[in-house]
Amino acid sequence: MVFSSLLFIFVFLPINLILYYIIKPREWKNGVLIVSSLVFYAWGEPLWVILLLFSSVVDFFHGKIAERYRGKWQAKGALLSSLIINLGLLVTFKYSGMIVDSFNALTGLHFVFNGFLLPIGISFYTFQTISYVFDVYRGEVKAQKSFFKFLMFVSLFHQLVAGPIVRYKDIAHEIEHRVFDKNTFALGIERFIFGLGKKVIFANTAGEIGRTFLEGDFGRMSMAGHWIGMLMFAFQIYFDFSGYSDMAIGLGKMFGFTYKENFNYPYVSRSATEFWRRWHISLGSFFRDYLYIPLGGNRKYHIRNILVVWFLTGLWHGASWNFVLWGLYYGILLIVEKGLSNYISFKKVPKIFGHIYLFVVTIFGWTLFYFEDLTEGLTYMKGLVNIGFIWDTSAEIVLMNNLFFIVLASICATPILKTLGIKISNMMNGGKISKVYEYVIYPFGLIAIFIGTFILLVGQSYNPFLYFRF
Repeated sequence: MVFSSLLFIFVFLPINLILYYIIKPREWKNGVLIVSSLVFYAWGEPLWVILLLFSSVVDFFHGKIAERYRGKWQAKGALLSSLIINLGLLVTFKYSGMIVDSFNALTGLHFVFNGFLLPIGISFYTFQTISYVFDVYRGEVKAQKSFFKFLMFVSLFHQLVAGPIVRYKDIAHEIEHRVFDKNTFALGIERFIFGLGKKVIFANTAGEIGRTFLEGDFGRMSMAGHWIGMLMFAFQIYFDFSGYSDMAIGLGKMFGFTYKENFNYPYVSRSATEFWRRWHISLGSFFRDYLYIPLGGNRKYHIRNILVVWFLTGLWHGASWNFVLWGLYYGILLIVEKGLSNYISFKKVPKIFGHIYLFVVTIFGWTLFYFEDLTEGLTYMKGLVNIGFIWDTSAEIVLMNNLFFIVLASICATPILKTLGIKISNMMNGGKISKVYEYVIYPFGLIAIFIGTFILLVGQSYNPFLYFRF
């Protein structure tokens, strides 16, 4: 089940909200969330609920041991045991096929093993439970005494299958003391609708346009066709994942939880370093706090630390070497930018050059990311720089037919509309026009977005969530 499905929007979510708010005791509310979350997770793959429950049990008890024996060898043993079990499960289910294939390629042997079916969301909830044990071990949070409250944290359907990565310490207070607030609830609905619009209106449309080029005959495509195809994928993956994060944050607000932001308009960046401060913030902060800094951060061996982090960042995204190359590609860019920063300030470089640089390196990066077959990816990259065949009629037709969409998507991928809305609101603050905007124009705009997504969902057959596979 996905958030952008009619079943979720008109059946699953309303039933959950009704049950959650008509039941008064907090323990029963927690029970509603646990049961609904497990049903949500089991909708497509019932078997993997067992793995989710196992991970929850393992880290609940590891957290208790880490707290009880903090500073002693038992606590270190609990932390190490948690890492071995959790990462062992992740490697087994996500990377075993890749390991066997790589072994065959290196040795010339022919072991046949296609790997296990990937449990949805395992990359996300594994990192959540690891971060919990780490934080208890370091004394940054108290261990949860109730297993069912811990299971609720792990299994919350709002962010279970595709993030953002929610740390226990960020919602520990709300697990115990969340309250209903109508304004927060309204903000949750608003945020969910915006995320739904991003996903259905922009991500799905960009994906449909991009398939014309990304699944076509590269040899017959012009350089313009290659750039349009990858631009559409850049739009698709941004609106897909940031839209999902918006919906998750909105759902959290509806049920009394506050999740941190996961995207901050990454395409307005002027360097790869800035881009990764704005893209998938919860993943970046996880690797920073639990790997980069413990390895030494900027204090010692910082180049090694960056390469290790970005090797694993790429590997986290998928069991294929193209993801590893994609991660190392950004790791090298960050090292180069860090070295150049000793001589020049990126803030002093004219903005237009910074934006062009970021656009180009991002397009090449998404090419590495998109094609799991490295030969295909390299072939597509050659097309991006094929100055011998710059333009063709098919690229022109697609461009002209979708020019309005491309312009609108470009605007919506930046904070232009948000900034404009804030300025208008400030200018009209307290006036009649301000009230018309607040009580008429804005609500009807949200309704229009919701109705538009409903119409598209009824007619669309193409509605994937890209990050479900990670």
